[in-house]
Amino acid sequence: MEDASYWLLIIVSATLSVFLILAIVALIFFIKLLGSLRRISVKAENVAESVEAAAETFERSAKPMAVLKLVSNIADSVAKFRKKEK
Repeated sequence: MEDASYWLLIIVSATLSVFLILAIVALIFFIKLLGSLRRISVKAENVAESVEAAAETFERSAKPMAVLKLVSNIADSVAKFRKKEK
């Protein structure tokens, strides 16, 4: 009976060591994946910040352009009105 228990001990030990090695490999891949996800999130954050800055710049420049367009339309209307008077 002792012989069978030794074989069982060897089989269980080998199985556990294989699972331990697989768990270590899986953990290494998981850590690498987390690093990649961190880099991707940093890049996405930078893109979001640059898009936000571009939107703010566009918003700031759109207001003066709207006023300039209004002044241009008024000047065109006055010019057309003066041509009709002649």
